[in-house]
Amino acid sequence: MGRKHAEHHEEHADETWLVPYADLLTLLLALFIVLFAMGKTDEKKLGEMGRSFHIAFGGGAATLMPYNQTAPQLVPIDSPPPSENRMNKEVMSPPQSIGETQAALRETVQLLQVKEAVDRYIKLQGLGGELEAQLMEDGLRIRIKDSALFASGQAELFPEARKLGGEIAKLLSGLPQQIVVAGHTDNVPINTALFPSNWELSGMRAVNFMRFLFSVEPALKPANFSAVGYGEYRPVAPNANDEARAKNRRVEVWIIRSQRQSQTR
Repeated sequence: MGRKHAEHHEEHADETWLVPYADLLTLLLALFIVLFAMGKTDEKKLGEMGRSFHIAFGGGAATLMPYNQTAPQLVPIDSPPPSENRMNKEVMSPPQSIGETQAALRETVQLLQVKEAVDRYIKLQGLGGELEAQLMEDGLRIRIKDSALFASGQAELFPEARKLGGEIAKLLSGLPQQIVVAGHTDNVPINTALFPSNWELSGMRAVNFMRFLFSVEPALKPANFSAVGYGEYRPVAPNANDEARAKNRRVEVWIIRSQRQSQTR
């Protein structure tokens, strides 16, 4: 009798863990499908895949301060190696739960879909030198050269820039993440009545572009947006020549990972 009771108990072993595990496998499959749809798997795509898994499975997080309190610290995945103290902290941090991993994977798939839409638009419009999208550790970065948006030393949008801005606004519509519009300049000084320095120029460009996004896409939620001007102090290339300075004059739209924010609070 006791043996029959034991056999009956074994038949009803707890298998509830299979449900979240199956969901996790489904999300992984979705991630691979999105990456496959992005085209041939070249070295860049493999790098994006690696970053996606690094982020989703609890890789080291960059420090990200709330945007309504201080300037954002946006650290790209290809930044210099972390310090030994940071590495020790990351190694000792507890692993993510299955639920957190699922949420991170869902967000990664979402950001990759936005990136794919930007890449398609770049290809269709021939904007390879003006516009780019890159998946980073902190989120998705959309970078626009200033020459596609503004005249030199000005912060009013070109009329022809409205089409580009409208496409970006559509892509941002419905996203729940915090979005930061950041203006950057080169190191050439400016001193006009409107813009006493590059701080004012970069800040006004960011604000004007953000306001334009709101004007063409009413569904955008202003509470999710911030604008910041960095002047010449966040260059992506040394300001040694005209070509390098052109790279530094830009507007960036950051879609900040919700999972990153929740982990750094």
